[in-house]
Amino acid sequence: MARLAVFASSWPRGAIQRMMLNLTAEFAAAGHRVDLLAPRGRPPAEGLPDGVRLVELAPRLADLPGVRRHKRWFVPLALPALAAYLRHERPAALLSGGEWPNVIALAAKRLAGGSTRVVVSEHIHVGASTAGAAQRKRRRLLPRLMARLYPRADAIVAVSEGVRQDLLSRFPLPPARVHTIYNPVITPALLAARDEALDDPWFAPGAPPVLINVAQLRVQKDQATLLRAFAKVRARRPARLLILGEGNQRPALEALARELGIAADVRLPGFVRNPLAYLRRARLFVLSSAWEGLPTVLIEALACGCPVVSTDCPAGPAEILDHRRYGRLTPVGDADALAAAIEQSLDAPVEHRTLEGRAFDFSAVAAAPRYLELLWKCGKIPSMEFFSSPSRGTRPRDAP
Repeated sequence: MARLAVFASSWPRGAIQRMMLNLTAEFAAAGHRVDLLAPRGRPPAEGLPDGVRLVELAPRLADLPGVRRHKRWFVPLALPALAAYLRHERPAALLSGGEWPNVIALAAKRLAGGSTRVVVSEHIHVGASTAGAAQRKRRRLLPRLMARLYPRADAIVAVSEGVRQDLLSRFPLPPARVHTIYNPVITPALLAARDEALDDPWFAPGAPPVLINVAQLRVQKDQATLLRAFAKVRARRPARLLILGEGNQRPALEALARELGIAADVRLPGFVRNPLAYLRRARLFVLSSAWEGLPTVLIEALACGCPVVSTDCPAGPAEILDHRRYGRLTPVGDADALAAAIEQSLDAPVEHRTLEGRAFDFSAVAAAPRYLELLWKCGKIPSMEFFSSPSRGTRPRDAP
């Protein structure tokens, strides 16, 4: 089979990179040769699947003083190297993920020429992420580049219908070229990781119920509203709040917890290797984000059988929860509504097996064939029977 290429920011890193790695594993398992491209990266801890080659496009860029100070320019500076790769390697198709990688992939295709199909995947609600004066100032250039280059893509994948509608309303894109494909979250590795042992006294028998949030500590995730909501809950019943993640809002969040008088019942331990083990044991997962695209961690919580409450932010939570069928939704930034939803969910949680069954709608084996249909327009699509194999992490036979 011809070679496919997958491009995102440096490996491994965040949710987008994990989703692209999940797809890469499925492509390779279906017999495709895959190049995993990045400005700079290292193989995942579990290694690369057979048939996958890691290609560092411009590893020396990261050592330049200017790049170290302004890391947001790391991906754009890889443009010449990506164009050279396309000219010399001539993959049949290139899949990119994330706004900057998408823009660079399309620009590189234009520089390189050739017949490589370029499919870009958008993982964020662009309108919400650029709302407000501060956001518009920081992200002034990127939307202009997207408006100019996205129409050149052979196909565009939106990770939720909300993201798709935002793209169509914002950029001059033919609707038939923009496709909604949910993220490939559920894999055999995820199912194994959720059952790892956890030694944490907060989860000892008889301990107060633990609410959990897993996200970077930044304005987008709005953990300040979560802390205010938790303070209202804590005033009425015993509970604890665990926030897993790191970011520039840590000092402000720690100060707010002290100001609200809840610091003794709030922990911010930073990054943890396996948050799934915590999600498996928490009483409730709470997503407080101001905007998303299709929040991976909300799907991971469902896969762990953890009841969920989420803001009804653009975009993704309402689709994941099927408009409140699988969890409660609250307005963005409303601490009173969030506190009420938390208490209602603690008192009447959705049944664990129902949540786990919903999570399998977001499996890698469900997403991979749809991506291949877009990438492999002129070739033979692998049999769908391969992707429904139980060994690939599909829905259990007795799941809802």
